[in-house]
Amino acid sequence: MKIAFVGKGGSGKTTLSALFIRHLAAEGCPVIAVDADINQHLGPAMGLTDAQAALLPSLGAHLPEIKEYLRGSNPRIDSAEAMIKTTPPGRGSRLLRIVEENPVYAACARPVALDEGSVRLLATGAFTEEDLGVACYHSKVGAVELLLNHLVDGPGEYVVTDMTAGSDSFASGLFTRFDLTFLVAEPTRKGISVYRQYKEYARDFGVALRVVGNKVQGADDLAFLQREVGDDLLAAFGHSPWVRRLEQGSAAALSTLEPANRAVLELLRTQADAAFERRDARRYSAQAVHFHLRNAESWGNAKTGLDLAVQVDPDFVLDPAALDGAGHGEERLGGAPRTATVRDAAGTAA
Repeated sequence: MKIAFVGKGGSGKTTLSALFIRHLAAEGCPVIAVDADINQHLGPAMGLTDAQAALLPSLGAHLPEIKEYLRGSNPRIDSAEAMIKTTPPGRGSRLLRIVEENPVYAACARPVALDEGSVRLLATGAFTEEDLGVACYHSKVGAVELLLNHLVDGPGEYVVTDMTAGSDSFASGLFTRFDLTFLVAEPTRKGISVYRQYKEYARDFGVALRVVGNKVQGADDLAFLQREVGDDLLAAFGHSPWVRRLEQGSAAALSTLEPANRAVLELLRTQADAAFERRDARRYSAQAVHFHLRNAESWGNAKTGLDLAVQVDPDFVLDPAALDGAGHGEERLGGAPRTATVRDAAGTAA
């Protein structure tokens, strides 16, 4: 299932994303973690040093090769250059699974060893000097949108994405690519304002949104959230000395997290599982087409010189049955064979 964490900058969404990822790993679940925030902090929140995090490959830097791989033998797509971030899959496209080896993961994902298990980490990449003044961050997160549009996941498998702060997520169709979105909100007026804005923007697209209160220090904080958020409030993550020690650089086993806060993480998991059961694969695919056509008309056709509406396969639905029609061919990404050595986040062979 596909899960997003959103919220105001400083709300603790990255910390809660990392804790949720660790909780899933502790339960033995296959997990792909995605850092899609302009401030790339998910790796360090999962225990990487700054030096290790700096070695993570950038999805944005591999976007041309990712497009070429996902295109497969889809007859509706003439070339990788004709693909944009919203190009939907169709018959002949290469699809991804969470539990598999493929060239995209070999080039872009790195295993992160946790006390509780191991997960794959993908990072969009931080802004570089070359980006300043000439590119927006959404040019980088386009790779995430493409991957999620081509990823077939199953029960008990998780993609957890730490999204960019505030309402910036709505600059693309990426916000509709999740079974459930957890909005992390502090018990403050600013925290609630982001929730209201997010809910308003998401309303017409059927986005499943649940609020997780964070930095809740007492009954007054909880009452404030209940009053302002109502039924959207799922849980409250209380004041945590364990998290404070973690943020100060002290490693601690997740099993020592306060029981009440560990229970919150399990509640998030049960809610995610329930949201996956409610997924409508046809609706999910139709939304991908909707945003593709909007992007094509807005800028994509002009950029490519093509009518990108022809890329839409009207009968294609992204579900397990689509794997039977996935494209096959020479499985390489950027010249790297499928058997390329996988390296961990520190750059050592794994």
